[in-house]
Amino acid sequence: IDLRYSSREQGEVTVVVAPVMRFADIGFNAKVTIEQLGTPEKIIKGFAPELFGKPVEDEDILETEVTEKDGLSYYQWAVKPFRLVTATATGNRMFILSVAASSRQ
Repeated sequence: IDLRYSSREQGEVTVVVAPVMRFADIGFNAKVTIEQLGTPEKIIKGFAPELFGKPVEDEDILETEVTEKDGLSYYQWAVKPFRLVTATATGNRMFILSVAASSRQ
């Protein structure tokens, strides 16, 4: 975890910046896409313990979407309860943002 902000009133934001070498034996400064690192299921399950403090089960993943913006592919998930996660890879890093909120937020 590179950054974590948590507040009872405002929810939680978590940011992870991970080297792609964690996923694949790719040379230094390689240009890597998130698709080269794994499927949406592999990525969310691989990072769930860091992001959520426990593994994620299939039934916890409410929605998965793959989108593209400005030439980068993004994996996006809605995870129970009240958590949104997005990930992309560029250069030799993977970037993950997780936002959690309560039902009142």
